[in-house]
Amino acid sequence: MENPPQEITSLIGREVYSNNGVFVGEIEDVRIDVHAEKVTGLALGELNGELFDGHVDDARGVMVPYRWVRAVGDVVLVNDVVERLRDPEQEEEAAAVA
Repeated sequence: MENPPQEITSLIGREVYSNNGVFVGEIEDVRIDVHAEKVTGLALGELNGELFDGHVDDARGVMVPYRWVRAVGDVVLVNDVVERLRDPEQEEEAAAVA
């Protein structure tokens, strides 16, 4: 049984997590291609500072391509590619601590 379509505005305010369970941010807006009649991106605010530290200087948020979205429900799951924004040195430090 197919779910009925939802209002696009119902995405606003939903939390976004990577498919590994890491909080990414909160949806503030959506980018729509009106000619193709599809969502092309999610504008995120209230970002996870650990993920975006040093990558988003003085910005309010980031735009995540909709193709990264894995699932939409009470929360939105995106590919773990956002977690790969960390510097390799940070990854090594995190591995050494764990």
